[in-house]
Amino acid sequence: MPRAVYVLALGIFAMVTSEFVVAGLMPQMADGLNATVPQIGYLITAFAVAMAAGGPFLTMAVMKRPPRTALMVLFVVFLAGNVLAATATGYATMVTARIITGIASQAFFGVGISMCAQITRPEVRGRAIAVAMNGLMLGTLLGLPISTLVGERFGWRAAFWVITAITVIAAVATLFGVPRIERAAGGGGFRQEIGVFRKPKLWLVLSTSTLIIGATFSAFSYFNPILTDVTGFSTGAVAVLLIAYGAATVVGNNIVGRFADRHTIPVLIVGLVLNAVSLAGFALFADLPAPAVICMMGIGLAGVTMNPAMATRVQRTGNASPLVNTVHSSFITLGIILGSSIGAVAIDAWGLRSPLWLGAVMALAGLATVLPDLARRSTPATSLVSPCATAEQAERV
Repeated sequence: MPRAVYVLALGIFAMVTSEFVVAGLMPQMADGLNATVPQIGYLITAFAVAMAAGGPFLTMAVMKRPPRTALMVLFVVFLAGNVLAATATGYATMVTARIITGIASQAFFGVGISMCAQITRPEVRGRAIAVAMNGLMLGTLLGLPISTLVGERFGWRAAFWVITAITVIAAVATLFGVPRIERAAGGGGFRQEIGVFRKPKLWLVLSTSTLIIGATFSAFSYFNPILTDVTGFSTGAVAVLLIAYGAATVVGNNIVGRFADRHTIPVLIVGLVLNAVSLAGFALFADLPAPAVICMMGIGLAGVTMNPAMATRVQRTGNASPLVNTVHSSFITLGIILGSSIGAVAIDAWGLRSPLWLGAVMALAGLATVLPDLARRSTPATSLVSPCATAEQAERV
Protein backbone atom coordinates (compact mmCIF):
# COMPACT_ATOMS: atom_id res chain seq x y z
CA MET A 1 0.00 0.00 0.00
CA PRO A 2 1.56 3.34 -1.02
CA ARG A 3 2.44 5.64 1.85
CA ALA A 4 0.40 8.39 0.20
CA VAL A 5 -2.83 6.50 0.99
CA TYR A 6 -2.14 6.83 4.72
CA VAL A 7 -1.36 10.52 4.25
CA LEU A 8 -4.74 10.99 2.55
CA ALA A 9 -6.37 9.24 5.52
CA LEU A 10 -4.82 11.87 7.81
CA GLY A 11 -6.36 14.65 5.72
CA ILE A 12 -9.78 12.96 5.83
CA PHE A 13 -9.39 12.56 9.62
CA ALA A 14 -8.92 16.33 9.97
CA MET A 15 -11.98 17.06 7.82
CA VAL A 16 -14.23 14.59 9.68
CA THR A 17 -13.11 15.85 13.09
CA SER A 18 -14.11 19.35 12.01
CA GLU A 19 -17.46 18.04 10.79
CA PHE A 20 -18.33 16.44 14.14
CA VAL A 21 -16.82 18.99 16.54
CA VAL A 22 -19.98 21.07 16.86
CA ALA A 23 -22.01 18.07 18.08
CA GLY A 24 -19.85 17.73 21.19
CA LEU A 25 -19.69 21.44 22.09
CA MET A 26 -23.24 22.71 21.60
CA PRO A 27 -23.80 24.30 25.07
CA GLN A 28 -20.39 26.04 25.11
CA MET A 29 -20.76 27.36 21.57
CA ALA A 30 -24.30 28.56 22.30
CA ASP A 31 -22.98 30.59 25.24
CA GLY A 32 -20.00 31.94 23.32
CA LEU A 33 -22.00 33.02 20.26
CA ASN A 34 -25.11 34.25 22.09
CA ALA A 35 -27.19 31.62 20.32
CA THR A 36 -29.56 28.85 21.33
CA VAL A 37 -28.68 25.16 21.29
CA PRO A 38 -31.07 24.50 18.34
CA GLN A 39 -29.33 27.29 16.41
CA ILE A 40 -25.98 25.60 17.04
CA GLY A 41 -27.59 22.38 15.80
CA TYR A 42 -28.33 24.13 12.52
CA LEU A 43 -24.56 24.53 12.07
CA ILE A 44 -24.39 20.74 11.60
CA THR A 45 -27.11 20.96 8.97
CA ALA A 46 -25.34 23.87 7.25
CA PHE A 47 -22.12 21.86 7.06
CA ALA A 48 -23.92 18.83 5.59
CA VAL A 49 -25.90 20.86 3.03
CA ALA A 50 -22.73 22.73 2.00
CA MET A 51 -20.98 19.39 1.49
CA ALA A 52 -23.78 17.95 -0.63
CA ALA A 53 -24.55 21.03 -2.72
CA GLY A 54 -21.26 22.92 -2.88
CA GLY A 55 -18.60 20.21 -2.93
CA PRO A 56 -19.04 19.22 -6.61
CA PHE A 57 -18.73 22.84 -7.76
CA LEU A 58 -15.45 23.36 -5.90
CA THR A 59 -14.22 20.06 -7.33
CA MET A 60 -14.98 21.29 -10.85
CA ALA A 61 -13.01 24.45 -10.07
CA VAL A 62 -9.86 22.53 -9.08
CA MET A 63 -10.04 19.35 -11.17
CA LYS A 64 -7.95 20.79 -14.01
CA ARG A 65 -5.02 21.11 -11.62
CA PRO A 66 -2.70 18.19 -10.79
CA PRO A 67 -4.26 16.18 -7.94
CA ARG A 68 -1.67 17.10 -5.31
CA THR A 69 -1.99 20.78 -6.19
CA ALA A 70 -5.78 20.47 -5.98
CA LEU A 71 -5.46 18.92 -2.52
CA MET A 72 -3.25 21.79 -1.35
CA VAL A 73 -5.76 24.36 -2.65
CA LEU A 74 -8.51 22.55 -0.74
CA PHE A 75 -6.39 22.53 2.42
CA VAL A 76 -6.01 26.31 2.13
CA VAL A 77 -9.76 26.82 1.71
CA PHE A 78 -10.52 24.47 4.59
CA LEU A 79 -7.96 26.16 6.84
CA ALA A 80 -9.43 29.57 6.06
CA GLY A 81 -12.89 28.34 7.08
CA ASN A 82 -11.60 26.65 10.23
CA VAL A 83 -9.63 29.73 11.37
CA LEU A 84 -12.75 31.82 10.72
CA ALA A 85 -14.69 29.42 12.97
CA ALA A 86 -12.06 29.62 15.72
CA THR A 87 -12.17 33.44 15.70
CA ALA A 88 -15.91 33.89 15.07
CA THR A 89 -17.53 36.49 17.31
CA GLY A 90 -21.07 36.05 16.02
CA TYR A 91 -23.44 33.36 14.82
CA ALA A 92 -23.53 34.57 11.20
CA THR A 93 -19.75 34.37 10.96
CA MET A 94 -19.82 30.82 12.29
CA VAL A 95 -22.45 29.82 9.73
CA THR A 96 -20.20 31.20 6.97
CA ALA A 97 -17.22 29.31 8.38
CA ARG A 98 -19.13 26.02 8.48
CA ILE A 99 -20.29 26.46 4.88
CA ILE A 100 -16.71 27.08 3.69
CA THR A 101 -15.30 24.08 5.57
CA GLY A 102 -18.18 21.85 4.44
CA ILE A 103 -17.63 22.62 0.76
CA ALA A 104 -13.86 22.13 1.04
CA SER A 105 -14.29 18.89 2.99
CA GLN A 106 -16.53 17.34 0.36
CA ALA A 107 -14.21 18.31 -2.49
CA PHE A 108 -11.26 16.88 -0.54
CA PHE A 109 -13.07 13.54 -0.22
CA GLY A 110 -13.66 13.43 -3.97
CA VAL A 111 -10.12 14.35 -5.01
CA GLY A 112 -8.56 12.15 -2.31
CA ILE A 113 -10.55 9.01 -3.16
CA SER A 114 -9.87 9.61 -6.86
CA MET A 115 -6.16 9.81 -6.12
CA CYS A 116 -6.33 6.52 -4.18
CA ALA A 117 -7.60 4.87 -7.36
CA GLN A 118 -4.85 6.52 -9.38
CA ILE A 119 -1.81 5.58 -7.30
CA THR A 120 -2.74 1.95 -6.55
CA ARG A 121 -3.05 -1.20 -8.64
CA PRO A 122 -6.60 -2.08 -9.75
CA GLU A 123 -6.72 -5.24 -7.63
CA VAL A 124 -6.11 -3.33 -4.36
CA ARG A 125 -8.10 -0.15 -4.98
CA GLY A 126 -10.92 -1.20 -2.68
CA ARG A 127 -8.42 -1.87 0.09
CA ALA A 128 -6.73 1.48 -0.57
CA ILE A 129 -10.07 3.27 -0.28
CA ALA A 130 -10.68 1.42 2.99
CA VAL A 131 -7.33 2.62 4.35
CA ALA A 132 -8.12 6.21 3.35
CA MET A 133 -11.63 5.90 4.79
CA ASN A 134 -10.12 4.86 8.12
CA GLY A 135 -9.68 8.61 8.48
CA LEU A 136 -13.48 8.83 8.56
CA MET A 137 -13.85 5.95 11.01
CA LEU A 138 -11.12 7.25 13.32
CA GLY A 139 -12.59 10.74 13.11
CA THR A 140 -15.79 9.26 14.54
CA LEU A 141 -13.98 7.09 17.07
CA LEU A 142 -11.27 9.51 18.27
CA GLY A 143 -11.77 12.92 16.67
CA LEU A 144 -15.11 13.70 18.29
CA PRO A 145 -14.14 12.64 21.86
CA ILE A 146 -10.77 14.41 21.68
CA SER A 147 -12.18 17.68 20.31
CA THR A 148 -14.98 17.54 22.89
CA LEU A 149 -12.47 17.01 25.71
CA VAL A 150 -10.29 19.89 24.50
CA GLY A 151 -13.33 22.14 24.13
CA GLU A 152 -14.61 21.36 27.63
CA ARG A 153 -11.22 21.99 29.26
CA PHE A 154 -9.88 24.93 27.26
CA GLY A 155 -12.95 26.42 25.57
CA TRP A 156 -14.69 25.62 22.30
CA ARG A 157 -12.34 27.85 20.29
CA ALA A 158 -9.39 25.70 21.38
CA ALA A 159 -11.03 22.69 19.72
CA PHE A 160 -11.08 24.51 16.37
CA TRP A 161 -7.43 25.55 16.83
CA VAL A 162 -6.48 21.91 17.48
CA ILE A 163 -8.24 20.94 14.24
CA THR A 164 -6.34 23.72 12.49
CA ALA A 165 -3.05 22.28 13.77
CA ILE A 166 -4.01 18.77 12.61
CA THR A 167 -4.91 20.19 9.20
CA VAL A 168 -1.55 21.96 8.87
CA ILE A 169 0.24 18.70 9.73
CA ALA A 170 -1.87 16.84 7.15
CA ALA A 171 -1.15 19.51 4.52
CA VAL A 172 2.63 19.32 5.09
CA ALA A 173 2.48 15.52 5.00
CA THR A 174 0.55 15.71 1.72
CA LEU A 175 3.07 18.12 0.21
CA PHE A 176 5.96 15.78 0.93
CA GLY A 177 4.26 12.37 1.07
CA VAL A 178 1.92 12.38 -1.93
CA PRO A 179 3.48 11.99 -5.40
CA ARG A 180 2.98 14.64 -8.04
CA ILE A 181 0.72 13.41 -10.84
CA GLU A 182 0.10 15.64 -13.81
CA ARG A 183 -3.49 14.70 -14.51
CA ALA A 184 -6.40 13.61 -12.38
CA ALA A 185 -8.09 10.26 -12.95
CA GLY A 186 -10.78 10.36 -15.59
CA GLY A 187 -8.58 12.08 -18.09
CA GLY A 188 -11.27 13.82 -20.13
CA GLY A 189 -12.37 17.39 -20.63
CA PHE A 190 -15.22 19.08 -18.83
CA ARG A 191 -17.89 17.79 -21.23
CA GLN A 192 -16.61 14.25 -20.93
CA GLU A 193 -16.57 14.49 -17.14
CA ILE A 194 -20.18 15.71 -17.12
CA GLY A 195 -21.22 13.26 -19.83
CA VAL A 196 -20.70 10.24 -17.57
CA PHE A 197 -23.76 11.33 -15.58
CA ARG A 198 -25.96 10.55 -18.57
CA LYS A 199 -25.73 6.87 -17.65
CA PRO A 200 -28.98 5.83 -15.93
CA LYS A 201 -27.18 3.00 -14.14
CA LEU A 202 -24.82 5.48 -12.46
CA TRP A 203 -27.76 7.24 -10.83
CA LEU A 204 -29.08 3.88 -9.59
CA VAL A 205 -25.66 3.05 -8.15
CA LEU A 206 -25.47 6.46 -6.46
CA SER A 207 -28.93 5.92 -4.96
CA THR A 208 -27.66 2.69 -3.37
CA SER A 209 -25.07 4.65 -1.43
CA THR A 210 -27.70 7.17 -0.30
CA LEU A 211 -29.91 4.38 1.01
CA ILE A 212 -27.07 2.52 2.76
CA ILE A 213 -25.89 5.61 4.62
CA GLY A 214 -29.44 6.87 5.20
CA ALA A 215 -30.36 3.55 6.81
CA THR A 216 -27.35 3.75 9.10
CA PHE A 217 -27.76 7.38 10.14
CA SER A 218 -31.49 7.07 10.75
CA ALA A 219 -30.38 4.91 13.68
CA PHE A 220 -26.97 6.40 14.56
CA SER A 221 -28.40 9.92 14.92
CA TYR A 222 -30.65 8.72 17.75
CA PHE A 223 -28.53 6.08 19.49
CA ASN A 224 -28.19 8.27 22.58
CA PRO A 225 -31.91 8.75 23.36
CA ILE A 226 -32.79 5.19 22.32
CA LEU A 227 -30.12 3.64 24.54
CA THR A 228 -30.98 5.83 27.53
CA ASP A 229 -34.77 6.14 27.32
CA VAL A 230 -35.68 2.75 25.82
CA THR A 231 -32.82 0.38 26.72
CA GLY A 232 -32.12 2.00 30.08
CA PHE A 233 -28.37 2.62 29.91
CA SER A 234 -26.81 5.51 31.82
CA THR A 235 -25.24 8.43 29.98
CA GLY A 236 -21.76 7.21 30.92
CA ALA A 237 -22.50 3.72 29.61
CA VAL A 238 -23.77 5.17 26.32
CA ALA A 239 -20.47 7.04 25.85
CA VAL A 240 -18.60 3.73 26.19
CA LEU A 241 -21.00 2.01 23.79
CA LEU A 242 -20.50 4.74 21.19
CA ILE A 243 -16.73 4.22 21.39
CA ALA A 244 -17.31 0.48 20.92
CA TYR A 245 -19.54 1.27 17.95
CA GLY A 246 -16.74 3.42 16.47
CA ALA A 247 -14.29 0.53 16.94
CA ALA A 248 -16.74 -1.77 15.13
CA THR A 249 -16.79 0.61 12.16
CA VAL A 250 -12.98 0.52 11.95
CA VAL A 251 -13.02 -3.30 11.98
CA GLY A 252 -15.84 -3.51 9.45
CA ASN A 253 -14.23 -0.96 7.15
CA ASN A 254 -11.02 -2.99 6.93
CA ILE A 255 -12.89 -6.26 6.38
CA VAL A 256 -14.93 -4.74 3.56
CA GLY A 257 -11.78 -3.24 2.06
CA ARG A 258 -10.25 -6.72 1.79
CA PHE A 259 -13.11 -8.03 -0.35
CA ALA A 260 -14.42 -4.89 -2.09
CA ASP A 261 -12.40 -5.37 -5.30
CA ARG A 262 -13.11 -9.00 -6.15
CA HIS A 263 -16.54 -9.37 -4.55
CA THR A 264 -18.10 -5.91 -4.72
CA ILE A 265 -21.73 -6.96 -5.25
CA PRO A 266 -21.74 -9.88 -2.78
CA VAL A 267 -20.16 -7.61 -0.14
CA LEU A 268 -22.89 -4.99 -0.64
CA ILE A 269 -25.65 -7.61 -0.51
CA VAL A 270 -24.31 -9.25 2.64
CA GLY A 271 -23.77 -5.84 4.24
CA LEU A 272 -27.28 -4.62 3.43
CA VAL A 273 -28.88 -7.82 4.70
CA LEU A 274 -26.85 -7.69 7.93
CA ASN A 275 -27.69 -4.01 8.38
CA ALA A 276 -31.42 -4.58 7.80
CA VAL A 277 -31.47 -7.52 10.24
CA SER A 278 -29.51 -5.54 12.86
CA LEU A 279 -31.79 -2.50 12.53
CA ALA A 280 -34.96 -4.58 12.74
CA GLY A 281 -33.52 -6.58 15.65
CA PHE A 282 -32.60 -3.39 17.49
CA ALA A 283 -36.16 -2.07 16.96
CA LEU A 284 -37.68 -5.31 18.27
CA PHE A 285 -35.36 -5.78 21.27
CA ALA A 286 -34.40 -2.19 22.13
CA ASP A 287 -35.66 -2.68 25.68
CA LEU A 288 -33.28 -5.62 26.28
CA PRO A 289 -29.67 -4.49 26.88
CA ALA A 290 -27.76 -7.49 25.50
CA PRO A 291 -29.65 -7.91 22.19
CA ALA A 292 -29.72 -4.12 21.73
CA VAL A 293 -25.93 -3.88 22.04
CA ILE A 294 -25.38 -6.84 19.69
CA CYS A 295 -27.62 -5.26 17.06
CA MET A 296 -25.92 -1.90 17.54
CA MET A 297 -22.53 -3.51 16.86
CA GLY A 298 -24.03 -5.18 13.77
CA ILE A 299 -25.00 -1.75 12.44
CA GLY A 300 -21.44 -0.58 13.11
CA LEU A 301 -19.96 -3.52 11.20
CA ALA A 302 -22.22 -3.20 8.14
CA GLY A 303 -23.26 0.46 7.85
CA VAL A 304 -20.83 3.20 6.90
CA THR A 305 -18.24 0.44 6.49
CA MET A 306 -19.70 -0.32 3.05
CA ASN A 307 -17.88 2.78 1.75
CA PRO A 308 -15.01 0.91 -0.01
CA ALA A 309 -17.45 -1.36 -1.88
CA MET A 310 -19.75 1.58 -2.66
CA ALA A 311 -16.86 3.65 -4.06
CA THR A 312 -15.53 0.70 -6.09
CA ARG A 313 -18.96 0.13 -7.65
CA VAL A 314 -19.38 3.83 -8.48
CA GLN A 315 -15.94 4.03 -10.10
CA ARG A 316 -16.59 0.95 -12.23
CA THR A 317 -19.97 2.29 -13.35
CA GLY A 318 -18.78 5.84 -14.02
CA ASN A 319 -15.07 6.49 -13.65
CA ALA A 320 -12.53 7.32 -10.95
CA SER A 321 -12.46 11.08 -11.61
CA PRO A 322 -12.61 13.60 -8.74
CA LEU A 323 -15.99 14.86 -9.97
CA VAL A 324 -17.63 11.41 -9.89
CA ASN A 325 -16.18 10.69 -6.45
CA THR A 326 -17.30 14.07 -5.11
CA VAL A 327 -20.83 13.63 -6.45
CA HIS A 328 -20.81 10.18 -4.84
CA SER A 329 -19.82 11.79 -1.54
CA SER A 330 -22.71 14.25 -2.01
CA PHE A 331 -25.13 11.34 -2.37
CA ILE A 332 -23.67 9.85 0.81
CA THR A 333 -24.20 13.17 2.60
CA LEU A 334 -27.74 13.24 1.23
CA GLY A 335 -28.27 9.90 2.94
CA ILE A 336 -27.13 11.41 6.26
CA ILE A 337 -29.53 14.34 5.83
CA LEU A 338 -32.49 12.13 4.85
CA GLY A 339 -31.88 9.47 7.51
CA SER A 340 -31.55 11.95 10.38
CA SER A 341 -34.34 14.32 9.29
CA ILE A 342 -36.94 11.65 8.42
CA GLY A 343 -35.95 9.85 11.60
CA ALA A 344 -36.82 12.96 13.61
CA VAL A 345 -40.26 13.14 11.97
CA ALA A 346 -40.78 9.42 12.66
CA ILE A 347 -39.94 9.89 16.36
CA ASP A 348 -42.55 12.62 16.69
CA ALA A 349 -45.14 10.38 15.05
CA TRP A 350 -44.35 6.88 16.35
CA GLY A 351 -41.73 7.05 19.09
CA LEU A 352 -38.03 6.33 19.56
CA ARG A 353 -37.98 2.90 17.91
CA SER A 354 -39.32 4.25 14.62
CA PRO A 355 -35.94 5.46 13.21
CA LEU A 356 -34.70 1.88 13.54
CA TRP A 357 -37.63 0.56 11.50
CA LEU A 358 -37.04 3.38 9.00
CA GLY A 359 -33.41 2.28 8.70
CA ALA A 360 -34.43 -1.33 8.08
CA VAL A 361 -36.78 -0.24 5.29
CA MET A 362 -34.08 1.94 3.70
CA ALA A 363 -31.59 -0.95 3.86
CA LEU A 364 -34.06 -3.23 2.07
CA ALA A 365 -34.67 -0.53 -0.54
CA GLY A 366 -30.90 -0.32 -1.02
CA LEU A 367 -30.79 -4.09 -1.45
CA ALA A 368 -33.37 -3.79 -4.24
CA THR A 369 -31.06 -1.42 -6.13
CA VAL A 370 -28.17 -3.93 -5.96
CA LEU A 371 -30.02 -7.12 -6.93
CA PRO A 372 -30.14 -6.24 -10.68
CA ASP A 373 -26.33 -6.33 -10.67
CA LEU A 374 -26.42 -9.78 -9.09
CA ALA A 375 -28.84 -10.94 -11.78
CA ARG A 376 -26.51 -9.69 -14.50
CA ARG A 377 -23.57 -11.49 -12.87
CA SER A 378 -25.60 -14.72 -12.82
CA THR A 379 -26.49 -14.54 -16.53
CA PRO A 380 -24.42 -17.10 -18.48
CA ALA A 381 -21.94 -15.40 -20.81
CA THR A 382 -23.06 -17.59 -23.75
CA SER A 383 -26.57 -16.16 -23.59
CA LEU A 384 -25.20 -12.67 -24.10
CA VAL A 385 -23.49 -13.32 -27.43
CA SER A 386 -24.67 -14.41 -30.84
CA PRO A 387 -24.06 -18.04 -31.90
CA CYS A 388 -22.01 -16.55 -34.74
CA ALA A 389 -19.74 -14.60 -32.41
CA THR A 390 -16.08 -15.46 -32.37
CA ALA A 391 -14.45 -17.04 -29.34
CA GLU A 392 -12.53 -13.82 -28.78
CA GLN A 393 -15.80 -11.81 -28.73
CA ALA A 394 -17.43 -14.28 -26.33
CA GLU A 395 -14.45 -14.11 -23.99
CA ARG A 396 -14.57 -10.31 -24.05
CA VAL A 397 -18.28 -10.36 -23.06
